[in-house]
Amino acid sequence: MGVLQTQDLTARFGGHVAVNAVSCRFEPGTLTAIVGPNGAGKTTYFNLISGQLPASEGRVHLDGQELTGLSASARTRAGLGRAFQLTNLFPNLTVLENVRLAVQATEDGAHLRGLNLWSIWQDHAKLTRQAQDILQQVSMMTQANATVASLPHGDQRKLEVALLMALKPSVYMFDEPTAGMSQDEAPVILNLIRQLKSDKTKTILLVEHKMDVVRELADRIIVLHNGQLVADGEPAEVMASAVVQEAYLGVKPNAVAASEGLKSKVMHSEDDV
Repeated sequence: MGVLQTQDLTARFGGHVAVNAVSCRFEPGTLTAIVGPNGAGKTTYFNLISGQLPASEGRVHLDGQELTGLSASARTRAGLGRAFQLTNLFPNLTVLENVRLAVQATEDGAHLRGLNLWSIWQDHAKLTRQAQDILQQVSMMTQANATVASLPHGDQRKLEVALLMALKPSVYMFDEPTAGMSQDEAPVILNLIRQLKSDKTKTILLVEHKMDVVRELADRIIVLHNGQLVADGEPAEVMASAVVQEAYLGVKPNAVAASEGLKSKVMHSEDDV
């Protein structure tokens, strides 16, 4: 479960190719970081996978099921869970209400009940208990009755992870999960991702500019550059490769890029990539 594949996935905007025939396989029990310079196509690739953008060419499969022609919501029901750079919450509802609605949306046939979700959720004590369990896991039970609009940014990001957990996806997709967070707030989100990573039945994809986060969390790194997949492998191997050093540091492969000093600079830099 949780095997995600893209085959020759491509996005064209006029004459510009933002993602160019990217084929990749993502396995359960592995956190894959997707990195690359600004404009490399990372978020566009995410959008093609999750259905926010239609593919110009190529296919997306999850557990053998083709998702290519499905909407974003249908892909969510199929097992893709996507967290965005900007939170996607109901600001005027409480924390508990947000999670309870997400829990109810996973119930069999819930997608067929449409607006009835709003009128029947109070009748489901079981759903409330499940929502409370998830809030316990993300350390937000003390804020259960607070409106989302009143939460600081860091807590809204925590709640978004809670909503993902409530949907029970087989694939978790995080697009810069610590964006806009303070140094005090970011570790909470990273701890939640570590917790999810401990479940070896789950596949996790992470787009992140902060290389200290990538080094700490990633089991594997893939690198996009000008829309193409240019490197794929274990973190130390990928970050030491000449193609990555050239893409990020502007160093030609036959230059000093192979030196240990430059390798250390790549591995320990906290600059965005």
